[in-house]
Amino acid sequence: MIKAVLVDDEKNALEMMEWLIRTYTPEVSIEAVCASAQLGIDDIEKINPDVVFLDIEMPKMNGFEMLEKFGKFSFDVVICTAYDQFDIKAFRYSALNYLLKPVDPDDLKSTVKRIQEKKCIPSSEQFSMLLQQLKQQDRATPQRIALTTHDGLVFVPTADILYCEAESNYTLVILDGGRKILVSKTLKEIDETLSGKDFYRVHGSYLVHIGRIKKFLRGDGGYLVMDNDAQVPISRSRKQEFMDRFPKF
Repeated sequence: MIKAVLVDDEKNALEMMEWLIRTYTPEVSIEAVCASAQLGIDDIEKINPDVVFLDIEMPKMNGFEMLEKFGKFSFDVVICTAYDQFDIKAFRYSALNYLLKPVDPDDLKSTVKRIQEKKCIPSSEQFSMLLQQLKQQDRATPQRIALTTHDGLVFVPTADILYCEAESNYTLVILDGGRKILVSKTLKEIDETLSGKDFYRVHGSYLVHIGRIKKFLRGDGGYLVMDNDAQVPISRSRKQEFMDRFPKF
């Protein structure tokens, strides 16, 4: 059984989460239901749970402040938040589990399954990455990203990513030095997380780090040569938009 503690200052939200967990994830044992961050701290220290389902917006002490009280912690965290409260991309960067209110039962089941299957994920490090990203006013690409693999998480500097290539329902991330990581996410999910100033989806099967492009060649419809000399095609529909990102001389 997975021992869980629920923390939320709203009575209705607590009752709904408790009902959802008991109904859809019987493998989770609710050990405590806490109506404030301080009560959550007290019960977490006594119970030593496997996972904490945590609301963010609470009076006196919010969810982030509560987690900071623990310093490094070993329990998993599932952030429960409304969509417009925080930048969801920040949660994706850190690979920290989150549920959007109102919580969908399928999302809850998927989250619990990820918690069951993980081996050794440093949740406190994920939380640190999340805070760092939330504090960035311009929401620039973070210095590191957590990549989800079959074994857990791999934390890599985003500057080391050359490009990402679709592999069916997985994504192959190609890094400096010839290193490759097979990620348990589709390229669409990676694209939604990384695309912006530094990364661009140039093809249905490729997402590239713009700063790691060495050449653009027009042959065969056009393709990029990356820093590792790999050739990445550009789709015709995206070529002009991609080229417009660069000043011409």
